[in-house]
Amino acid sequence: MAAAAARGAVAGILGRWAPWAARSPGAGRALSGLSARCVRQARAPAVAPLWKPQLLSGNLPGGGSPSVLSSVTSLLPSILQQPARTLTYYSLRNGKRKTVKAVIHRFLRLHNGLWVRRKAGYKKKLWKKSAAQKKRLRELVLCTRTQCKLLDKMTTSFWKRRNWYVDDPYQKYHDRTNLRV
Repeated sequence: MAAAAARGAVAGILGRWAPWAARSPGAGRALSGLSARCVRQARAPAVAPLWKPQLLSGNLPGGGSPSVLSSVTSLLPSILQQPARTLTYYSLRNGKRKTVKAVIHRFLRLHNGLWVRRKAGYKKKLWKKSAAQKKRLRELVLCTRTQCKLLDKMTTSFWKRRNWYVDDPYQKYHDRTNLRV
C-alpha cells in the first residue's frame, strides 16, 4: 500500500517534468541522476497540482538547464522548518510537565528565586584573552526578573525545592536581605 502510494507520488512529480526532460540535453543529469528514459515512462498526474514551479532558463549561471531542485528550494524552508518547542506540557508517560534539561545544566536557582548563570564565552578562546578579562568572565551573573520568570516556567517544582549541601559555596547568596524582588 505504502509502496504503491510512493510510486504514484513519484510518477506524478516526474510526469510533470517529462516534456521538459525530453527536450533538454542532459536531462538525466539535471533530474539528480534519473535518466530521461525513466522520466518518459512516468505517467502524468490526473489531478492538477497545487503549485506550479517556475523555470528560469535565461537567468541561470553558465547558461545551464534548470533543475527540479532549483524551482522547489524557495518552498523548502517554509515547509521543513517546524517551530521549536522544547517545553513539554504533558508527557506521554505520566501526563505531567517536563523540565527543560538545558536550563538545569546552564543555570543555578538560588533559594530566594533568583537564577545565576556564567558569562557568555567563559570557556572560549582563553589563549587570546587577558588575565583580567578571564577573571571577569569567571564571575557569575544574576538573571533579570523576566528571565527568572521564564526559567521558573521551564522547570518543575522538583528543581525549585530547597537543598542543603555540605560546604555549599553559594550558601551566603541563597537568602536575600533588604532587597526587593
